[in-house]
Amino acid sequence: MTQLPLVIEAAELARHLDDPSLLILDLSRADSYRQAHVPHAVHLDPARLLCGQGPVPNKLPSAEQLSALFSELGLGPERHVVVYDDQMGPLAGRMIWTLHCVGHQRCSFLDGQLPAWQQAGLPLEAGINTPTPSHFEARPDPRYLADVDYILEHLNSPGVKIWDARGLDEYRGEKVVNAKKGGHIPGAVWYEWTDTLIGSGDSRLRPAGELLAELASRGLTPEQEIITHCQTHRRSGLTYLVARHLGFERVRCYDGSWFEWGNRDDTPVET
Repeated sequence: MTQLPLVIEAAELARHLDDPSLLILDLSRADSYRQAHVPHAVHLDPARLLCGQGPVPNKLPSAEQLSALFSELGLGPERHVVVYDDQMGPLAGRMIWTLHCVGHQRCSFLDGQLPAWQQAGLPLEAGINTPTPSHFEARPDPRYLADVDYILEHLNSPGVKIWDARGLDEYRGEKVVNAKKGGHIPGAVWYEWTDTLIGSGDSRLRPAGELLAELASRGLTPEQEIITHCQTHRRSGLTYLVARHLGFERVRCYDGSWFEWGNRDDTPVET
């Protein structure tokens, strides 16, 4: 298969549907998947992208959990993974980040999700597809992760910027969700995840030039290292994807996000 772009349009995906190296993952609700999905797509419960245990259950799963998950899905070095969800992209973005974390760069995000596929007049499939298992050994790459210690160490680093993808009321501390304190990480830049989308029911990404200009106006540029987060690293899954799509090479995700930062006593906060 020719190398596919990180963000793929529905028509381009359709041209590769019968390629045996393609693995399409649908992260929608199970009932939605059963009713209609891209042909050959395999369902994945997005809860499998969380460790699901400990004080911060939204963190990246363990190497053992990821090995079991990707083996179950039939992942191998030759497979090209295409992902979409029914939440306007954040779950699919988190899946892209998870794949990058285990060194699998052959992956694409379906721009506009299933609605874009339908609007292009492309065929749908119902029922359930079962993947052929493989043996995949996950070795998480720390270059894509930021933890509390890493952020504290780089709070005053001019070449490192924190991208807060939450709503403005959360960023300002006016709305506090499952945390002891509200506000934002000192110096963090607010740019809400939904601002990356066309909007008004269209979940396709906005033109790259527009996004680059707006991010630059907030102080986020491709030569910097970016750390992105939200409340549970769901919404920031999309901002990770967008940053990589725009040419940001050094992007980390703080998977603990505000669920961790806002519940610790040793983390500074601004409002």
